[in-house]
Amino acid sequence: MLTHQFTPPGRWRRFACMIYEGMLLFGLVFIAGLLFDVVTDSRHALKLRVGRQIFLFVLISIYFLSAWLKSGQTLAMKTWHIRLQSRTPRPLKLGRLLLRYVLMWLFPLLTALLIETVAKQTGQPALSLLIVFAPFSNFIYTWFDPDKQFMHDRLSHTVLVDARPIKNSDEPTT
Repeated sequence: MLTHQFTPPGRWRRFACMIYEGMLLFGLVFIAGLLFDVVTDSRHALKLRVGRQIFLFVLISIYFLSAWLKSGQTLAMKTWHIRLQSRTPRPLKLGRLLLRYVLMWLFPLLTALLIETVAKQTGQPALSLLIVFAPFSNFIYTWFDPDKQFMHDRLSHTVLVDARPIKNSDEPTT
C-alpha cells in the first residue's frame, strides 16, 4: 500500500490521457521519422529500420523523461490532470524515471508476443488482435494492484495521482 495518501486517477481518465498522448506522439514520430529519412536518405521503409526504431525509441524517451523530470507531467497528463510522482516524499530522479520508461514498454511487448502466438494457433490475423487488446494491456494489472496503479509504477516506485485543482469554497461563484 502507499506510504502517503494519494488519490489515483480513474482508469477512464488514464485511458483518455493515453489516447491523447498517442495522438501527440504520432505527430512527434511522423516529423522525426521524416527528418530521419531525409538525413539518412532512406527511401524505403525497411532501409535502416533498426536505426530508425532506436532513434524513435530514444526520442520518445527524451520526450517523456524531460517532461516527468520537469513537472511530473507530459502535455497529455497536464490536460487530464494526472501527475507522476515518487511513492516517497523524495523528488523523481532520472534513474527511476528511466526504469519506469523501459518497464512501461515491457507489458505491451509481452502482450504482443502472446497475441502473435495466439494468432498462429487460431489462424486469426495478429494485427486485428493487437489493435483490440494492446491498448488495454497496461491496464490489466490495475485491477489487481491495491492502489490501482500500473505494474511499471509499482516496480519503479512511482505513482500516478489525481492532480485536479482543489476548488476553494471561499471563492465566489459567478
